[in-house]
Amino acid sequence: MNQASLSAFIWSVADLLRGDYKQSEYGRVILPFTVLRRLDCVLAPTKGKVLAEFQKKTAAGINPDPFLKRIVGGASAFYNTSELDLPTLLGDQDHIRQNLYAYIQGFSPEARDIFERFDFQAQVERLAKANLLYLVTEKFAGINLHPDRVDNAQMGHVFEELIRRFSELSNETAGEHFTPREVIRLMVNLIFIEDSEVLSPGNAVVRTVYDPTAGTGGMLSVAAEHLLEHNPAARLTLFGQELNPESYAICKADMLIRGQDVGNIAFGNTLSDDGFPARKFDYMLSNPPFGVEWKKVEKIVRAEHEQKGFDGRFGPGLPRVSDGSMLFLLHLVAKMSPVVDGQGGARFGIVLNGSPLFTGGAGSGESEIRRYLLENDLVEAIIGLPTDMFYNTGIATYVWIISNKKEDDRRGHVQLIDASGFWRKMRKSLGSKRKEMGEDDIALVTRLFGEFTEAERIRVLDADGQEIEQRIVTGTDSAPVPPASGQLKRVPISRIFRNEEFGYTTITVERPLRDEAGNIVLGQKGKQKGRPQPDTSLRDTENVPLGEDIQAYFKREVLPHAPDAWIDESRTRVGYEIPFNRHFYVFEPPRPLEVIDAELKEVTANILRMLGEMAE
Repeated sequence: MNQASLSAFIWSVADLLRGDYKQSEYGRVILPFTVLRRLDCVLAPTKGKVLAEFQKKTAAGINPDPFLKRIVGGASAFYNTSELDLPTLLGDQDHIRQNLYAYIQGFSPEARDIFERFDFQAQVERLAKANLLYLVTEKFAGINLHPDRVDNAQMGHVFEELIRRFSELSNETAGEHFTPREVIRLMVNLIFIEDSEVLSPGNAVVRTVYDPTAGTGGMLSVAAEHLLEHNPAARLTLFGQELNPESYAICKADMLIRGQDVGNIAFGNTLSDDGFPARKFDYMLSNPPFGVEWKKVEKIVRAEHEQKGFDGRFGPGLPRVSDGSMLFLLHLVAKMSPVVDGQGGARFGIVLNGSPLFTGGAGSGESEIRRYLLENDLVEAIIGLPTDMFYNTGIATYVWIISNKKEDDRRGHVQLIDASGFWRKMRKSLGSKRKEMGEDDIALVTRLFGEFTEAERIRVLDADGQEIEQRIVTGTDSAPVPPASGQLKRVPISRIFRNEEFGYTTITVERPLRDEAGNIVLGQKGKQKGRPQPDTSLRDTENVPLGEDIQAYFKREVLPHAPDAWIDESRTRVGYEIPFNRHFYVFEPPRPLEVIDAELKEVTANILRMLGEMAE
């Protein structure tokens, strides 16, 4: 049975649930039962040995856990000490509910935790009340999910397909826990692209991947699949943390199905309760919630910022309480494997909305975070995605690629890629998601990033303004030649900037306070004695590009208009912002007035002619 037919067969259980469950609730039954049947089949070959060893060690008063794990396959393995399994449960229809509970309790703690987070007991009770428990159990007991029939990779794909269907049926919450697969593929391409050692077939390297907002585990599983395709000898250890209980259960189950150590998936709020406080990672991926306030964890986060400073995760600064996405950015920076003697280092990708690019003036928490990233040369690239890409929002989103192991040619620079035009319309909208990136779109963005090049999209138009040809041109490519009466329209899609080009110094310009007679008011006491006092109503600020001489700027731009002005040095602040859209804006001059006038005259003449015909 292939992957598609297997997932369709499992999903056919929905026919039993229809009427007693809403469509959006099907996954609450189907996902845990799929996991249960998979574990059932995986444990079948060692079932007898496990039961015998369990009874032997228990009778001797010895902790059986390490011995049972050794039987089923190592420290990260799971086991079940119940004599029951799904097929044997069917032999006692009258007590299937109690026996199913006993079977679940027989699992080792790692596996049992999955069913507790699924709130599986509530679903069992609901199924029993609707007289569906036996029928559903019978359906799953008849599916052969043994690894000999369905290996870990196939099972992972099946489970992912079920997660996707469940997420699509729950459009109102899908975006919180489910990132579109094409976005994940793009991010995975970008974080792996320059690591030839990892991607080269035959290199038995070991690397770690971490997602602090793991959701259902999509980013982790796609990263593992990507590496496996390129280098089957490499081993990727997956780590994640998730706050939502059901998403955590799905993620942990997915990792279990794929043969990963489920102990590497932590539950809880990453910002207030870091599940891996002592660990650093090679690669990281994250799609934190957009525009969600962090007031619930404010006390803990502020305490870490104030008490630990740069020894903690939030040393550079704190964003406003209304949006915590930049806290996840700082968390990931703190989790980067260090570069030691030119070796190691880390790279990560994070999806953010537009706010972290520019929110907050000089000296604000957001600006200080950007300052830290840019002055430490950590930002490799920022990619603007199309709008309407996510299930729960249509706003513009951006992928930040952060690295502490930049190649020589990238050092001191940031690449901005405008991929907002790289999309195709979906045949069917899913919530707010109306667009998707195709394979060609992903490949183009990956190539632009990999080649670290500036590029333009060039449209060739004929004399009537109709498009004849469209081409992406990089620095080494030749531009198309327009027809004799046509033209070229150029739009930049990839640009490279020096880090300091995003910086500025905010200076406060003061002007003197004057009395009713127009005389300057002087200070009478202390340090202000004899000095002109500022008129706060005339106070203004100027942003001076970083690197430009402030006094020269002041003399050129301010003094000609306000000869009595001065700079309040105590208020001078350095800030950083990344005005992404401004760097890709192309001014199109309006059409000549005579052309517009001729069109208006033609329209007016047509209207008069029609009125005349109607009057006749």
